[in-house]
Amino acid sequence: MGTGQCRKGQGSVIDPFGRSVTYLRLSVTDRCDLRCTYCMAEKMTFLPKRELLTLEELDRLATAFIDKGIRKLRITGGEPLVRRDVMSFIEAMSRHLDSGALDELTLTTNGTLLEKFAPRLASAGVRRLNVSIDSLDPDKYARITRGGDLAKVLDGIKAATAEGMRIKINAVALKQDNAGELPAMVEWAHGHGHDITIIEAMPMGEISDDRFDQYLPLSVVRENLESRWTLTPLAHRTGGPARYVKVEETGGQLGFITPLTHNFCEGCNRVRLTCTGQLYMCLGQEDKADLRAVMRDNPGSDEALIAAIDEAISRKPKGHDFVIDRPGSAPAVPRHMSVTGG
Repeated sequence: MGTGQCRKGQGSVIDPFGRSVTYLRLSVTDRCDLRCTYCMAEKMTFLPKRELLTLEELDRLATAFIDKGIRKLRITGGEPLVRRDVMSFIEAMSRHLDSGALDELTLTTNGTLLEKFAPRLASAGVRRLNVSIDSLDPDKYARITRGGDLAKVLDGIKAATAEGMRIKINAVALKQDNAGELPAMVEWAHGHGHDITIIEAMPMGEISDDRFDQYLPLSVVRENLESRWTLTPLAHRTGGPARYVKVEETGGQLGFITPLTHNFCEGCNRVRLTCTGQLYMCLGQEDKADLRAVMRDNPGSDEALIAAIDEAISRKPKGHDFVIDRPGSAPAVPRHMSVTGG
């Protein structure tokens, strides 16, 4: 099949490279109550609220994707739980779990509001959460997040675990901040029954610091971990970019997301929808489709919306072009991760 074509598969859409698109990452807000140094500028300018999709529009868009064969829906941000009344949207999405149209409804969060919302998330059918923690040292955590309270996040994880949700810890590898702490973080996560994934810093958006100074190749991290433990590769995939191993000595699962040292695009099955209705077919490319405009121009029918989704996926690229190769490198894409959704 040539580039620029896509076809419907069994309950899904196939992109130009034969990949079935079954996973939607949907951002409900670009706002966050933290300002992580590798993710945001200290003084961020967020979108005017009038530009955001309403909760009803988020529902309409998500449902259109589910009708086209999306089987996994991940709610992201910014920090999704800071959006007012977001739980009503998440609870509405649970109807697709009940109908069997959706296999999984999940969330990526910084955990600051998790203690408050854990019971409602569990009741809505959320069974797994990704929680971002880059240090278990309270002072270091506060510095990386520019003011975050680690104790509040750990309380949130306890609350979610008590509700029966499985937790995966996401930790960005930062050469100057947590490089020496990563083995202890793996031990802590596995000791509490959590999976953990280590992520290379991605060159997205202008930030206050130089990412080159913080960039830590996961090949170096893995070599360090292999000097301590036996890492057995696993075939397990979650539909995301991580490659997994079992740490034999801890019995836990460890993932590596390596956008720079090992491109993960060959099996990409996902697209990302922003809180303003912009569909990005690739995290590391600027090409997008304005589904908000299509939806608002056609309030009584989803026919044009479905056609716009098909056309967009026909432009899904083979992969991204992330690189951090020298001090002062400009970001690969100008938008911040919080705009696209984690």
